[in-house]
Amino acid sequence: MGNSKILVVDDERDIRIFVTTVVETLGFEAVAAKDGAEALVQAGLNLPALVILDVMMPKIDDGIQTYRRLRTDPKLSHIPVLILSAIAQKTFLHSIRILSSGKGPRLPEPEAYMEKPPDASELSRLITELLPSGS
Repeated sequence: MGNSKILVVDDERDIRIFVTTVVETLGFEAVAAKDGAEALVQAGLNLPALVILDVMMPKIDDGIQTYRRLRTDPKLSHIPVLILSAIAQKTFLHSIRILSSGKGPRLPEPEAYMEKPPDASELSRLITELLPSGS
């Protein structure tokens, strides 16, 4: 059966509700967090099967540092991450490259990226691709 929890991290309440609804419609259990610190606590407690992470919370640094912590924590680094953000994918990838320069191993790119506003069917498709049912 495996883990069916998905961690949804976004500082905007309406986006958290939207994403949580999509997650639950697919039959997964959603765990919500409103910022990076809360996200890391929830990830450690729940060891979710997937993290859906907003980058701008409320500063871009929070989302990127959260991403970096998820990727560098040995207990969490295997968890796939779907970035959901108002910033363009190339901007995010450029930011993580700058962040990784000179700081140990290079950060891997996220497993999936989706620009806001999220589309329910596209979000469902990405979640289903990242988490084959029954995983």
